Amino acid sequence: MRLALGISYNGQAYAGWQSQLAGNTVQDKLELALGQFTTQAVSTVCAGRTDAGVHGLMQVVHFDTPLEREEFSWIRGTNRFLPPDIAVQWARPVPDSFHARGSAVARRYAYVLLESPVRPAVEAGRVGWVFRPLDGDAMRASAQALLGEHDFTSFRASSCQSHTPVKTINSIAITRRGPYWRFEFEANAFLHHMIRNVMGCLLVVGQGQQPPQWMAQVLLARDRDAAAPTFSPDGLYFLGPVYDARWGLPERSPAYDWLP
Repeated sequence: MRLALGISYNGQAYAGWQSQLAGNTVQDKLELALGQFTTQAVSTVCAGRTDAGVHGLMQVVHFDTPLEREEFSWIRGTNRFLPPDIAVQWARPVPDSFHARGSAVARRYAYVLLESPVRPAVEAGRVGWVFRPLDGDAMRASAQALLGEHDFTSFRASSCQSHTPVKTINSIAITRRGPYWRFEFEANAFLHHMIRNVMGCLLVVGQGQQPPQWMAQVLLARDRDAAAPTFSPDGLYFLGPVYDARWGLPERSPAYDWLP
């Protein structure tokens, strides 16, 4: 049968999601735990890979297994072998036609940012940080240029393996609660470092170093050198994929409402 799992993780200690020879990735830890629980080798497919230091609130994976267990058994059994900063949140049997990556119609990320003259301490590694005041209206105005289908070459890492730089951003929401800013992005897909590069540009505008219309100029340049430097991964969270309701999978994890 095919099983889908919802995974949450703090990415600070890991070299990203995708398996590597050194074995220090979230995928490596998950597959090791699944193997210990099932006593069989398990290979997973994820909805969206995350970079080193990036967190996941609801990563979704699928894998095929001949074993039949209750949903709670998959959750508790796998979590028994996982480190404290990775946990299975839910388990669901799915049809063989379901694919964690291919069935996703969109993906969602949030970036949490602390605006403060003093660097974060308790939140270190879990929020980005700026010490200059930010203009929310200017950032929101500049973000409008990114909505819709565009060539996002200017926001693409040189190591990006995507077949095309053309992606569609459905929405960008920028809100503030106290000293914390929350930037939410939804798109059909994202390029490598795309959100961190967009964040760098939004903050340049927010700090008054460029006017809001500069974002459109960066986009049209289709040149990575036209954009701001890549921003820190610390405050970036993969909120999860979006699936058609027919799959019957959870839309978000409880930690979604924990973020500022």
